Amino acid sequence: MKVLVTGGTGFTGSHTAVALAARGHDVRLMVRDPAKVDRVFSAHNFSPTDIVVGDMTDADAVDAALAGCDGVVHTAALVDLRRAAAGVVEETNQRGVEVVVGTAARRGLDSIVHVSSLAVFFTPGGPPLSPLLPIAPGATAYSRSKATAERYVRRLQEQGVPIRISYPAGIVGPDDPGPSALNNGLIAYMRGGWLLTSSGLQCVDVRDLATLHATLLELPAGPHRYSAATEMLTWPEFHDMCCELTGLRLRRIPVPGPVLRAAGTIGDVVKRFHDFDFPLTRDAMEVTTRWPGADTARTTAELGVVFRDRADTFRDTLQWMYRAGHLSAEQVGKLATTREVGP
Repeated sequence: MKVLVTGGTGFTGSHTAVALAARGHDVRLMVRDPAKVDRVFSAHNFSPTDIVVGDMTDADAVDAALAGCDGVVHTAALVDLRRAAAGVVEETNQRGVEVVVGTAARRGLDSIVHVSSLAVFFTPGGPPLSPLLPIAPGATAYSRSKATAERYVRRLQEQGVPIRISYPAGIVGPDDPGPSALNNGLIAYMRGGWLLTSSGLQCVDVRDLATLHATLLELPAGPHRYSAATEMLTWPEFHDMCCELTGLRLRRIPVPGPVLRAAGTIGDVVKRFHDFDFPLTRDAMEVTTRWPGADTARTTAELGVVFRDRADTFRDTLQWMYRAGHLSAEQVGKLATTREVGP
């Protein structure tokens, strides 16, 4: 199958492209900066040759990129937490979905994969997350943009368009061109101390998410919707696991959930006067301290996609962070000299 991957040099996009190529698909990347391609894919021993330069909001560029394709995986999205960028984030992500997914639908592509997020179902104090839940409105520009995209894509599904949706939890793993949000958070924890609060972390290894995308692409037509996540770790369990992996006694910083939520509220106010691109918002702190978990047993039972052990994911990720220079040997402990687990 000839497949276009948008956001081809991003974290999710690059791993998805590698997974598709490994399964014999002919991959075309859509990127904004072709100079990044060699750097991003050198870690994968993969050299993409079919590369188109363009933006997901450019209808003509997207239409040309989709020419000759049988499928598309839309991973591209703009993430910017600055208050001043809110309008641009909402407009760009909404426009991107309408252009990429909408154009693929008009062209009659057989397989369309849209990358959403489990967070589109999150409401503070709500039940465990599932694609069966109503779409939450979202409190930040980014979360609102994801909710708007979700509603648009579902309308197309109802019209019979062969769209498959993935709902990842926090995405983590090695070989991250960013690093992205969750990997950046892990770097900060390993450097400065471990924030221990209520609720916990639920993530998905980017390599497993890429496998899910390849699997979704190959499904027969239908309104397929599948979650992607490992079992949830409480914040103390996450801390203890990283201590065991590294052999270090990592600093603990206990902070009650209500305190973090109050700090997020203050962060929202501060951003009105001093803007910053950091997830100190009420919405982010609600997710951090009140995440209810999500069950992905159906993904494994129906698709055969197995999510790897959490310790393996974080071992590989921390080793990569050391090799990439994000963490020092002192900050990863015994992992600086331990062999990698595998792909």
